[in-house]
Amino acid sequence: MNAQSHSASERPRGRSLGPLRALVPFVLRYKFRLVVALGALIVAAAAMLALPVAVRYLIDKGLAADDAGTIDGYFVALFGVALLFGVFAALRFYLVTWLGERVVADLRDSVYRKILAMDPAFFEVTRTGEVLSRLTTDTTLIQSIAGAGLSIALRSTLTLIGGLIMLAVTSPMLTGLVLILVPLVLVPLLVIGRRVRRLSRSTQDRVADSSGLAGEVLNAIQTVQAFTLEKLQGERFAQAVEATFATAVRRIRVRALLTAVAILTLFGAITLVLWIGAHQVLAGSMTGGQLGQFLLYAMFVGGASASLSEMWGEVQRGAGAMERIVELMHAEPAVAAPASPVALPDPGRGSIRLDAVSFSYPSRPQVRAIDALSLTVEPGETLAIVGPSGAGKSTLFQLLLRFYDPQAGHIRVDGVDIAAADPQQLRERIGLVPQDTVVFGTSARENIRYGRPGADDTAVEKAARAAEADAFIRQLPEGYDTFLGERGTRLSGGQRQRIAIARAILKDPPILLLDEATSSLDADSERLVQEALDQLVLQRTTIIIAHRLATVLKAQRIVVLENGRITNIGTHEELLQRDALYAQLAALQFLDGGAIPQGVMRSA
Repeated sequence: MNAQSHSASERPRGRSLGPLRALVPFVLRYKFRLVVALGALIVAAAAMLALPVAVRYLIDKGLAADDAGTIDGYFVALFGVALLFGVFAALRFYLVTWLGERVVADLRDSVYRKILAMDPAFFEVTRTGEVLSRLTTDTTLIQSIAGAGLSIALRSTLTLIGGLIMLAVTSPMLTGLVLILVPLVLVPLLVIGRRVRRLSRSTQDRVADSSGLAGEVLNAIQTVQAFTLEKLQGERFAQAVEATFATAVRRIRVRALLTAVAILTLFGAITLVLWIGAHQVLAGSMTGGQLGQFLLYAMFVGGASASLSEMWGEVQRGAGAMERIVELMHAEPAVAAPASPVALPDPGRGSIRLDAVSFSYPSRPQVRAIDALSLTVEPGETLAIVGPSGAGKSTLFQLLLRFYDPQAGHIRVDGVDIAAADPQQLRERIGLVPQDTVVFGTSARENIRYGRPGADDTAVEKAARAAEADAFIRQLPEGYDTFLGERGTRLSGGQRQRIAIARAILKDPPILLLDEATSSLDADSERLVQEALDQLVLQRTTIIIAHRLATVLKAQRIVVLENGRITNIGTHEELLQRDALYAQLAALQFLDGGAIPQGVMRSA
């Protein structure tokens, strides 16, 4: 089960409440609402604490007066206090809950923006599922304590303090009795309550197991049906559901026990206090109104204590969740813009120069992915890179986009060392068409517009026509506004590639990086994509990772890469004659049924 499956209630408790201090700057953005909320809280608490006093005077003076007018007056006063309490309690709840929701929304936005700025090295060592869990599950838990939870905690704290003071004022002797009884009532409730929480977490585990199983099967439904596994998978899901039900029954039993214990202990304690208080009333040491007042305050104190006990556990879990969020907030990308970045010349020419560049991935520091590589690409040149798997072709693209910094050497674009430039400005002048095209879960129009977010519809459609994508887009149910599905599931591979090419055409960058976009397409799709690529590479510097050597025939130069080193550079014909590795690659690539160029097999 992945990290996202875990419920907020399963989160470990924080070692301290210190991480919650990170919420303070977010809260202080809304000082006015905070002050008003605290004011409403104080007024509501004061009104609530005044209710028992109003009841006391109603009993002792209103009922004792044996006068309807007097009684009416006390009832009006009692209703007025209740009305004041209701209005300000509602205002307090609204403001504090609004504040909690607003703070968590800001927190999520801040953390997400931080994650977007992280470099690929961060995601090499951090699971995406864990990041999403922190962004959703952990922030949801903080939302519960920062919103309604904070409201309950503040109200309960004031109620507990004020109630204890008023208990002591009303009857010191009965107050001592309540202080003894409250722990006796709360301890068994808390012990059984923890058992209920553990069983609730177990139930959530079983629900997550069954949901995970169902999701896994539904995502592979064609495979399941192809192997006629419907019955087996149905039985597995039924077993998971039965396990969930069995755990839920255990939780229900313990919850029923908790209800019985709560009723018995609470009403037992109230009965005892009433019995002693009634004898004091008979003895004349306490009035009936004072007894009623005391009983209400005792109930306030008991309820506030129970709420605070529950909230303490939630606050600890919230601190644990915030600790993990703070880790993300404090993370710094290994690749970042310098304090004073050097501006790249405008307009960009598209020249590229690598000087003795060496690089190893952080997860494999002992292996050189690029080894002392030097290369110059002139503006407007089309350069192809060939080599076996693992030669460093894709790594070279990652370095040019400055997803990583090399450990040695320099990379210059238009004469500027990219380590001294702003990565965003660098990437704005580079277009990428990857082999595995990413299509987002939005419309065809918006997918193309990712190339230049400010482009109008006319520019988007012009780019689509240039990419040979306009015809199939217009045949979609809603044309350019058709939702393409998650990862473009409603499109074929060739259609997805043409969307990516249209995106790059719309961006119109001086430098283009192509990770062979036709290697896995059928002949018809390859022809259309190749025609689009031919338009795209015109008048711009283009570097192509070639998986099919038919592509390299159009390149002005070909670089042969092996183990992160350049072993040869030349044209197709030159390399066939003098480079055994290239000749071998050519022979293997063209043995797929296409024509074998003259001299390939002989040179191999």
